Amino acid sequence: MTKDICDGPLGDVGTKLMFEDDRIKIWEMALEPGEETEPHRHENDYYLVILEGDRLAGVPHVTSTGPSAEFIDAPIEPDMIFPMEKGGTELARNNGKKFCRELIIELKE
Repeated sequence: MTKDICDGPLGDVGTKLMFEDDRIKIWEMALEPGEETEPHRHENDYYLVILEGDRLAGVPHVTSTGPSAEFIDAPIEPDMIFPMEKGGTELARNNGKKFCRELIIELKE
């Protein structure tokens, strides 16, 4: 898939919900090279913790505005941690050559 803007119904932020309590949700996102998540919206602030992979893209949804409305494609490596603000509507795509796995730590408000 080469388009820079996604559309379609919204799904979950990760491929598997691993844990949830009153304060946080912890998701796993696991993608083979070229694979994408469903389009999704980040309703809360969160942290991305990279476990495996070499390149990841964020493809904005047609409803995105502000900074989350821009296509990003960046190199990643294990142990990288990215704080992210709520509000982005996107899908994630593994644009690398390696299997990609990350934890998404969603902070409930």
